[in-house]
Amino acid sequence: MLQNFNMKKQIITLIALTTLGFAFGQNPNTVLIPKNNDSRVITTGLPFMLIAPDARSASLGDMGVATSVDGFSQQYNPAKYAFSEAKQGVSLSYTPYLTRLVNDISLSYVTYFNRINEYSAFSVGLKYFSLGEIVLTQDANDPGVAVKPNEYAIDAAYSLRLSDQFAMAVAMRYMRSALRIDTVDPNASPGSTFGADITGYYQSEEEAYNDFNGRWRAGFAIQNLGPRFKYDDGGREVFQPTNLRLGGGFDFIFDEYSKLAVSAEVTKYLVPTPPILGDEYEFVDNNNNGQYDEEEDDLIGYPNNPVNRDIIVSGQDTDVSFLSGVFQSFGDAPGGFKEELKEFTWALGAEYTYQDNFAFRAGYFNESDDKGARKFFALGAGFKYTTINVDLSYLFSASKIQSPLENTLRFSLTFNFGDGEYTEY
Repeated sequence: MLQNFNMKKQIITLIALTTLGFAFGQNPNTVLIPKNNDSRVITTGLPFMLIAPDARSASLGDMGVATSVDGFSQQYNPAKYAFSEAKQGVSLSYTPYLTRLVNDISLSYVTYFNRINEYSAFSVGLKYFSLGEIVLTQDANDPGVAVKPNEYAIDAAYSLRLSDQFAMAVAMRYMRSALRIDTVDPNASPGSTFGADITGYYQSEEEAYNDFNGRWRAGFAIQNLGPRFKYDDGGREVFQPTNLRLGGGFDFIFDEYSKLAVSAEVTKYLVPTPPILGDEYEFVDNNNNGQYDEEEDDLIGYPNNPVNRDIIVSGQDTDVSFLSGVFQSFGDAPGGFKEELKEFTWALGAEYTYQDNFAFRAGYFNESDDKGARKFFALGAGFKYTTINVDLSYLFSASKIQSPLENTLRFSLTFNFGDGEYTEY
């Protein structure tokens, strides 16, 4: 009786496995075992490109595509430079990274812009990410060799005002990553690639309401649009951190001294979502008697020796060109539209300014728990003295996953030349 029950159990199991094999379009003797990867975090190369480099944007929740123009507009939307009241400016910022672990990892950023005339502006930027000094040793008596891995990006942008309220910009960028260490691998070489940004910015005229005046702002940016690249000759190609930013905001102008600007922004990666993968196994009838039982040792490859790995169970292939990846990114999430929505991050921010000399800021950033779980609040302040702007920001993590920038004070300086040469309001 027990033998008959075991036989029936094996037959039922075999039928179920065979049916599953047909469902996936495989050989009837093949079954796909899905891997447990419900949390599909999108990863790219050069992630330092997405770190907010300046204190103002950081204090507003890592946003900047639709905020008012400042010296660091190069990072989020260089089209804003066409609305600058200053003729030109230089900006510097410094951001410590992983301060709870080390004290020599940091992100530095410098920009320069020049408003050429009433309708156009030119800007350049340099972003440098240092991983500090690492001493490599062979044993306890080895004095070691000091190495300094780093990454950087150089970009230039041209902004053109297409109407009184709207401008667009195009930026070209060269990125280089020297993370592999040549003292460990003599064949190591830095990875590098090129990318481009396409951005737009809208700023309305000041309008009168019942108790205040107001002004609308809106912006978009497609960033880091460019080919896949390798960190080394033997590695696999990875995507750039291509992303889409959409934002809007409104300025409450209470009087000639005080103003409150509120802004919102959403961001989405324009790279493919990792699919659900599985392992492929074969069940073989060794003596061709039509029976699959343990005595024949026919469970070849199961469960320790898969015939093939990384078979796509749900989703789409991510081995595509960067341009195909952009279009694929809007509909390839294995979880459907619900998962696509989780891939959008969003941020809210507010900035109060008094006499254009003092500013107080607050922001919040949110990311789905399944896509990275970044959540944080930020506070900041700024003041202006003659032609110098000084900004500070501080981040408070609101997630179970600790942010590498938690409890970090960011510092930025901007020097404006020819301030007031252009009038916008």
